[in-house]
Amino acid sequence: MTGRASGQRPVVAVLVRRGQRPPGLEPVEEAAVVRYAASLEELRDALAGADAALVWNFQSSILRDAWAHARHLRWIHVAAAGVDTVLFPELASSGVTLTNSRGVFDHAMGEYVLGLLLMFAKDSAATIGLQRRHAWQFRETEMLRGQTALVVGAGGIGRAIGRLARCVGMRVIGAARTARASDPDLGRIVGARDLGAVLPEADYVVVAVPLTPETKGLFGEAAFARMKPTARLINVGRGPIVDEDALLAALLAKRIAGAALDVFREEPLPTDHPFWDMSGVIVSPHMSGDFAGSQDALAELFCENFARWRGGDPLLNVVDKRRGYVPADAGGDGA
Repeated sequence: MTGRASGQRPVVAVLVRRGQRPPGLEPVEEAAVVRYAASLEELRDALAGADAALVWNFQSSILRDAWAHARHLRWIHVAAAGVDTVLFPELASSGVTLTNSRGVFDHAMGEYVLGLLLMFAKDSAATIGLQRRHAWQFRETEMLRGQTALVVGAGGIGRAIGRLARCVGMRVIGAARTARASDPDLGRIVGARDLGAVLPEADYVVVAVPLTPETKGLFGEAAFARMKPTARLINVGRGPIVDEDALLAALLAKRIAGAALDVFREEPLPTDHPFWDMSGVIVSPHMSGDFAGSQDALAELFCENFARWRGGDPLLNVVDKRRGYVPADAGGDGA
């Protein structure tokens, strides 16, 4: 419940990008006072007296700078699966409920990763390059069937990746906080402590975990040293999960064969970064989860949660702020 007097409309602050207005929020605008903010100054004003907040621009970190003005805030919803940009210590230790947009991006990201797997196996980048040179160069390509995909992360996104990889005949292994001998989507799931033991088995390593203190820098020099020299890394989680300097060194030394990176330590990726021009590297601009209609789906989820919040009903996708994700026992990531 909002805690406001009966009949008094709640106040909702919405953090957006400059010039952007989320679609589909009419049900919220009819029931609440909605204040849109794109800058720190605007957000401070919007949060004054606000009961709830929607972080539509999930890549912005200015909420922490405006936090002193959020004295009445009871609930924050993030239009993303990852909450690392907003889960600063002051919020984590507060009584404010945090929810995310788990479930919206699962299948889209699964399809995106499947596309990357196929691009690597079928040498699509070389085919396009040869076409541009008008070069007819016959060659054989790889089969995905029978190869092993190690999916790091057993949440909805990791599960969607696992299901699609299994559909094309891949052997799938999962890695998560809790080990399981058998899983319908990921086959066998090893615990986080055993990740290094299964890295040598993988032809493809897919990073799909949230960014937490435990996963930051998870893939560094030691992890790359355990991977096959023919293996490829795919990161659709968060940039800081991968030590980019160690990855660059591993690629240059051919300790691994390639990488597809949708997320980076610094975004946008600097134009002079070596990743742009490296053979065997695919760079995409943090777009693996975005699909035509995704903004409508994000707004629909927020409107559903807003109706629940106003009615005093349980909210969807409540984040465990100590862990940094929706736990498995709440139907969430189970990272």
